[in-house]
Amino acid sequence: MIDAEMTRPTNAERIIVAVLFGAAGLLIVAVFSPWVPLLPATQDLVGRIGVMLALLAAALFARRSSWWNKYWQLLYGLFVLLAASSADWFVGNALIRMNALDPAAPKGMALQKLNDGVVITAVVLLLTRISGGSLGSIYVQKGKLKQGIIIGTVSFAAAAAVAVPISQLMFKAQNLTITQIWQWSPWILLFVLSSATDEEIMFRGLFLRKLDPFLGPFFANCLIALVFTGLHAAVTYTSDQIGFLAATLPLAVAWGYIMQKTDAVWGSILFHAGMDIPIVLGLFATAR
Repeated sequence: MIDAEMTRPTNAERIIVAVLFGAAGLLIVAVFSPWVPLLPATQDLVGRIGVMLALLAAALFARRSSWWNKYWQLLYGLFVLLAASSADWFVGNALIRMNALDPAAPKGMALQKLNDGVVITAVVLLLTRISGGSLGSIYVQKGKLKQGIIIGTVSFAAAAAVAVPISQLMFKAQNLTITQIWQWSPWILLFVLSSATDEEIMFRGLFLRKLDPFLGPFFANCLIALVFTGLHAAVTYTSDQIGFLAATLPLAVAWGYIMQKTDAVWGSILFHAGMDIPIVLGLFATAR
């Protein structure tokens, strides 16, 4: 009982962890973005390497320290996040270049997103295993598979049913036809499943369990949802930025909740993929 009390985080510690995690998460994915980095090429490369080495060194130090040990997985998770986003940035256009694809066409955008998903997911899985962590620690496991698949499938179908009007209302998709959507359908599915997989694993899968000891499951989920929503503040594919962010936050909380309750990533991936369909319709429609 005494040991439990001694290791229980104080309110001040919870606040510090939440603020530092939020700041570090935004720094990693906003400044060292896997899509549009903010710094010039040389500064970006030096910054990525420097921050990665600092996070890895801090994680290894914490792992070997009796007092700091409780922080090592969180520090290592931030290192993995930057490593995955950096790997995606450096090889993100490889598939497009190798196959001479048009990155502004539906096929090119979908294959680019597949490339992103494969790179990010592979790095997260590999570095998790190298550290001695199980894939279950990032929710890549069977879990309550039937429950997750049912929730994911139903929510995917519901989102798909209203995708066209939402894409027209919020994502600049005009003059869509059934024929066009049918022709795009393989690329839509490839895009949304790839995007949802890498985002769910890279954000909620990677950090929900790591933040839980400090914040508890509810506040850990809410903090990740806030960071995830904040990263979408500068997107240009919506015609209603405020409405988009207002919808993204509760959806992000729902995806985390489903992951926690089903103890696996599958239901959240399917739900997330369904909600991305209107966005992809807008991207494909405006790329014509």
